[in-house]
Amino acid sequence: MTLTTTLGSQAAGPDYAAIKAKQQAVWGAGDYSRIGVTLQIVGEQLCEAMDLRAGQSVLDVAGGNGNASLAAARRFCKVVSTDYVEALLAKSAKRAEAEGLAIDYRTADAESLPFADASFDNVVSTYGVMFTPNQGQAAAELLRVCRPGGKIGLANWTPASFIGQLFKTIGRYVAPPTGVNSPAAWGTREFLETHFGPHVQKIEAQPRYFTFRYQSPTHWLDVFSTYYGPTLKAFESLDSEARQALRSEVLALIEAHNRATDGTMVVPSEYLEVVITR
Repeated sequence: MTLTTTLGSQAAGPDYAAIKAKQQAVWGAGDYSRIGVTLQIVGEQLCEAMDLRAGQSVLDVAGGNGNASLAAARRFCKVVSTDYVEALLAKSAKRAEAEGLAIDYRTADAESLPFADASFDNVVSTYGVMFTPNQGQAAAELLRVCRPGGKIGLANWTPASFIGQLFKTIGRYVAPPTGVNSPAAWGTREFLETHFGPHVQKIEAQPRYFTFRYQSPTHWLDVFSTYYGPTLKAFESLDSEARQALRSEVLALIEAHNRATDGTMVVPSEYLEVVITR
């Protein structure tokens, strides 16, 4: 369709299939659900910002272990949760079962969603769709499956945030795929206006902060290098000297952002909370 052609086409170059296959393995490494559950408040706040109503349909794209999915289901919405890592959907399903929430699960690629045009009242993604390599195509898919007048809700780390700076730090040791933009581009108004602006009624983007609270900076780094796929794989790919250098740089980054003075870690990381009216 015209929308997909306009937004999804990019210059020939990146092998998106190969990049996605590698990404899928990265996100399947470790156990992202151990990280994801700490971010639950972001899904709750996004659902409130979207003013979700009981009975509305909601599609969670790259839903991971289900923060936004569960938040929408708690508001009595009809929720479909998707991800291309089945293990994460299984973790989400266990959480939903524990709370007695009804959520449908589908294994799906955010760049090629298996749903008809205008299928959902609302489409959401928290720190998920921003990691797709073909960003234009992913944005086009969000627009395609959301009905006219519906809403698209996003939570995306910004380039200047703690996590955005972490991406840059890791990128100095492990080069990102050639021709692929930083995931943090999704956390800029320029990106939103470029990929969504011409096709929607309104874009509301509000800077927010998620605060990482851990026992100490080394505790955070140990958790993320064990359970967070991108960090885990970055450390695994390096020799011992480079691994120690990266560890030192990450700890310095935490120190620069840490507002705790008692030995613990309290680091706010900016993200953009986005509500788009289709």
